[in-house]
Amino acid sequence: MSKTILLTGGTGFLGSNLLKKLLSLDYNVILLKRSFSNTHRIDDVLSDIKCYNIDQIDLTTVFKDQSIDIVLHCATDYGRKKTSPLQIIEANLILPLKLLQLGKENGIKCFINTDTILDKRINHYSLSKSQFMDWLKTYKENIVCINLALEHFYGPGDDKTKFVSYIFDCLLNNVNNIELTKGDQKRDFIYIDDIVDAFITVISNVSNTVNGFFHYEVGTNKSLSIRQLVELTKDLIGNKVTTLDFGALPYRTDEVMESSSDTAAIRSLGWVPKYDIKLGLEKMLLIEKNKKLI
Repeated sequence: MSKTILLTGGTGFLGSNLLKKLLSLDYNVILLKRSFSNTHRIDDVLSDIKCYNIDQIDLTTVFKDQSIDIVLHCATDYGRKKTSPLQIIEANLILPLKLLQLGKENGIKCFINTDTILDKRINHYSLSKSQFMDWLKTYKENIVCINLALEHFYGPGDDKTKFVSYIFDCLLNNVNNIELTKGDQKRDFIYIDDIVDAFITVISNVSNTVNGFFHYEVGTNKSLSIRQLVELTKDLIGNKVTTLDFGALPYRTDEVMESSSDTAAIRSLGWVPKYDIKLGLEKMLLIEKNKKLI
């Protein structure tokens, strides 16, 4: 009998990719979303899943109606749309804490949280993520508590507010100029398929895992400067028009100059990334170009 997974954030970029992968592996997926959520990423599979609108029901209803094995929390508020700290806390701390408590009361086996590599001092988003991880640890005696801290993932279909997708969109459309910082910041960019595989690896191992807290960092272990990423993307696209104006923008006051992760724990479960940056960008380019032809 397949496991039943309660998924939040399934209409977003990461969550929608996870949802479709889980369905392809015959997991039973229950989706929590808002009544006004844009479902364009998952319209093709909506008929295959049970959905609950969390702004219209009490969360206890979900656990009474369904026998849930795993809660997979992918919903997040990055604070990019001038959302208040209270809104960020609601999505990144209050909602998952409610689900964690209800899960404990209703006998779930595992709670998987989606976290960030970012230092908690960077912004309200990273602070809220860090605070929930601390709460998650307090449930480790009763549940398998898993925290997946993700590096900078990218791929086709992501929001244009995300850096890689923004650069792709500008270069594919031959804009005249892109204003950038000097671009010396280094990031570990990881393709979405590798992120999804990391989640599947962890989920596949849940049955053999005893209660406790487990932290996994997910990245490629290879950092690339922003300048290198943008120049590589421009070359792969074959853009000869756009001027890359490095140095036009200042660094943020809280700029992280190098992001790195320790992936030993997730690799010990058998996971390894399949895409280097060039292969990932090439696949993204192929898919984005095909979209333009449709």
